[in-house]
Amino acid sequence: MYIATLIAADLPQGEVSATRDRLDAAGCVPVATDWLEPGVACDLTFARDPAAARAALEGQGIDVVVQPAEHRRKKLIVADMDSTMITVECIDELADYAGIKAEVAAVTEAAMRGELDFEQALDARVALLKGLDESVIDRCLAERVTIMPGARALVRTMRAHGVTAILVSGGFTRFAEPVAREIRFDRAIANVLEVADGKLTGTVTKPIVDSATKLATLSEAMLEFGLMREETLAVGDGANDLAMITQAGLGVAYHAKPIVAQAAGARIDHGDLSALLYAQGYKRSEWVL
Repeated sequence: MYIATLIAADLPQGEVSATRDRLDAAGCVPVATDWLEPGVACDLTFARDPAAARAALEGQGIDVVVQPAEHRRKKLIVADMDSTMITVECIDELADYAGIKAEVAAVTEAAMRGELDFEQALDARVALLKGLDESVIDRCLAERVTIMPGARALVRTMRAHGVTAILVSGGFTRFAEPVAREIRFDRAIANVLEVADGKLTGTVTKPIVDSATKLATLSEAMLEFGLMREETLAVGDGANDLAMITQAGLGVAYHAKPIVAQAAGARIDHGDLSALLYAQGYKRSEWVL
């Protein structure tokens, strides 16, 4: 059996009925309807052809996650940080303190779209920060870094149900570690900004955390905890998240760049990260905030 989870800030009964009709017309054989949160999230269980279901439900203006019913509740989440678990790209915000945000942000955007080599783009951007006072890092963390709506509920709820949560970022440990503590990830993996005499050197410690690192983190955690692929969730927004997203049991493109949105098994384009709790069948009463 399969489940299509419909999620929206305002999800009317009529939309659910119309979606069920679309599944029926596509030959998916809908068999049950279950509201996870009245007016917000609803499950439609159907018997066959998830590919036809995804095609039939595309473009409704709401978030729809289609997946097998079995192993729906995941046992591992591996998540990106910048523009996923937090609302900003930290390197762009650091660059703002140096007066070069527009220049750096343009490179970040191109890298996240998959148009540039990630390591080369990271080295080029970090080099522009050479000489910036180390104290700016803590100032940026306090003034600019905001947790993404739904992130705390997602990770804290999953961990309360025995899930392992790993934050893996192409950004920097000075941001990833406090963010991970706040959201309550089990561990954080990120790049190390190098500092000398209280100033950024314009370099990061090698090897860098990149797409391959993110995929390896997912694979190694599966081995560590004896998990099947179907028991894992990966979420991110940029091209360097694509490898882990396509290999996870539920790979989610979160408000993602086109290259990621097109390849991911699931997309959240409208709602916040709490949508991934509904996608796993958690009702609002089960959330941990």
